[in-house]
Amino acid sequence: MIVIGIDPGVAITGCAVISEDKGSQSLLCSIAITTPPRETLSARLSLIYQLLNKILNKFKPDVAALENLFFNTNAKTAFLVGQSRGVVQLALHQNKIPIFEYTPLQVKMSLTGYGRAEKQQIQAMVKQILKLPEILSPDDVADAAAIALTHCFSYKINSQIK
Repeated sequence: MIVIGIDPGVAITGCAVISEDKGSQSLLCSIAITTPPRETLSARLSLIYQLLNKILNKFKPDVAALENLFFNTNAKTAFLVGQSRGVVQLALHQNKIPIFEYTPLQVKMSLTGYGRAEKQQIQAMVKQILKLPEILSPDDVADAAAIALTHCFSYKINSQIK
């Protein structure tokens, strides 16, 4: 199974493509889609859409994993991330890629077994699981890989329950 994990944002959208085979995961691609801050919002969203489509066409993921977002402080940030999520979901839908969403708690529990794990703990687990020489950077890419791994582990457990 090939899973694309996506951490949507307007400035940076993190993407990680992971292959899962017989309980072993490997990183196929990690990329930060960055947009120029001086461009219009519509131009930035268009760039995210175009570059994400290139990644989808190259790796042909079976499923996509996104983080279910929760904002309680900055409405402006939530609004911008929501627009980016919409563009990401549109690209995934048009490419007929099923979308699975996971809460931050599910990601933390899946990778560390601890719901209050710090970002550094999650990043260290991603590095260890994928046998990487260093922690993925920027954080958005590491988060995308964590979300993709969460799907790999959750999918495995859910299929065993069925």
